[in-house]
Amino acid sequence: MRISDSADLWWKSAVIYCVDVETFMDSDDDGVGDFAGLAQRIDYLADLGVTCLWLMPFYPSPNRDDGYDITDFYGVDPRLGSLGDLVEVLRACHHRGIRVIADLVVNHTSTEHPWFKESRSSVDNRFRDYYVWRADPPPDTSDAVVFHEEEDSIWNHDPITGHWYLHRFYAHQPDLNMANPKVRDEIAKIIGFWLELGFDGFRVDAVPQLLTVGIHDTIENELGFTDPHGFLRELRTFMGRRRGHSVLLGEVDLMYRHQLELFGGSDGGELDMIFDFPLMQSCYLAMAREDAGPVAGVLKNRPEVPAAVQWATFLRNHDELALDLLTEAERAEVFAAFGPQKKFQVYNRGLKRRLAPMLDGDPARLRLAYSLLFSLPGTPSLYYGEEIGMGEDASLGYRMAVRTPMQWGSAPNGGFSARPASELARPPVKGSFGPRHVNVSAAKRDPASLFNFIRELIRIYREYPEMAWGSFELLEQPVPNVLAHRCSWDGASMIAVHNFAAKPATVTLKLGAEHEGATVRDLLGGPGRDIGDGGALRLRLGPYGFRWLRLASDGGGQGVVPEVQTTYSAKEAEARNTSGKKDKQT
Repeated sequence: MRISDSADLWWKSAVIYCVDVETFMDSDDDGVGDFAGLAQRIDYLADLGVTCLWLMPFYPSPNRDDGYDITDFYGVDPRLGSLGDLVEVLRACHHRGIRVIADLVVNHTSTEHPWFKESRSSVDNRFRDYYVWRADPPPDTSDAVVFHEEEDSIWNHDPITGHWYLHRFYAHQPDLNMANPKVRDEIAKIIGFWLELGFDGFRVDAVPQLLTVGIHDTIENELGFTDPHGFLRELRTFMGRRRGHSVLLGEVDLMYRHQLELFGGSDGGELDMIFDFPLMQSCYLAMAREDAGPVAGVLKNRPEVPAAVQWATFLRNHDELALDLLTEAERAEVFAAFGPQKKFQVYNRGLKRRLAPMLDGDPARLRLAYSLLFSLPGTPSLYYGEEIGMGEDASLGYRMAVRTPMQWGSAPNGGFSARPASELARPPVKGSFGPRHVNVSAAKRDPASLFNFIRELIRIYREYPEMAWGSFELLEQPVPNVLAHRCSWDGASMIAVHNFAAKPATVTLKLGAEHEGATVRDLLGGPGRDIGDGGALRLRLGPYGFRWLRLASDGGGQGVVPEVQTTYSAKEAEARNTSGKKDKQT
């Protein structure tokens, strides 16, 4: 694949940034973030280097599940603004070269949706088969419940007709019947509407539940939806006709064999990107153990995918930090390291914490984590506030803990809104990770901040195409706490080396005799070095140290090596750690 394909496959080298409009920026001080406020902050995203804005649900909703319970797939929640305000965000983003994708939540609706109100009114109305009903009492399905602390069955009895409707999430979110061709046609209309308005694609919510792939066998057999992959291919083809460069990014929290099926197998043609949940979860296990083995093991087993599709890499998203693909013992290790208190654990399978507090604000470990994110093969995705090291509010229920107001300044509400804190859509974070200590204004002024480090990583990632487009290879070396890999494309290679441990490490990488005497350039501002006899490269890494090194053939892949400081000395790291601990004590 050549770089000339990048116009159509722009998402392979994108930097995705997820925003909850409700908590990002309040323009009219009513306590709720809105599209007018988001439009004011597009320059901030452009400055960071974001190339794709992902909007969490903004549709009309009773808001019992933070907007994922939808009453109108063709509208904008009036609390967030108007359709015109949304179009202004699209215009502002496109003017700055930022694509925009929307959350596509079509596996269920709200019970307040007009379709469901009509569906439940009788057993023979025209919307009855838009949902999944049964007349006989259901069996025990407690093992198939997603939110088992809040629901005990995936069927709910409706007193109007005396039947039960299917809901694999909350009882107030009845599942749409994907076996009904009219429902599938409605989904195509929804997609076509937002593409016509100017969106560049969609993040597809809960793909396994939507398509009944890789989930509870009993459910798959009962629904009668016999060709989910055929439907996904038709949808992908339809999008290609309507907007050729559009993308489908899938939320698929399953093991690789099921993810590969949803790419479309060896031929592709279904989802364009899939969030790499196995790799994300292995990163936390590796950080908990200070051992690179879990990440190396997952990468060794990750299947090859067609050139026209891509993994989306991430460290944090808008939900609980899912750890369900780990074994029970592995999950217990991550809990013990990053969330030992029950208040941080959710559904017995994940954590409701952000990365910065999980790592105790340690700048060295945070930099290691984000260096890993941007150097691993895949399209990196950030959740709003990650770039400044925001914290969470564990007092909020379940997934809401990480959906707190963006921290723009040091004022009590973090500059999100002038409304009293008690009247905000959600309260601001308190303590050492709240606005007083962590905010955009301070971060942008501090050359050594996490914000400026991530911005520099993004700049380098976008400048050197092999990280996004290249082939991937693990580099063998004997030190267990070190991960070394290489991405190669068009005669150039980027070599990334990460030390997961608090102790220094020295590694020797065997790059091949053909590279003997060649010079590798340090992309993070360090000195270049020559490759030794037999193509051996010897590196010393400090505690939680990392390197990005570039090896280019003659005339291949020239670029400007950054000269800004992007790593801490041991003395600086200790000073910042001490400062962070003092803040927490105060």
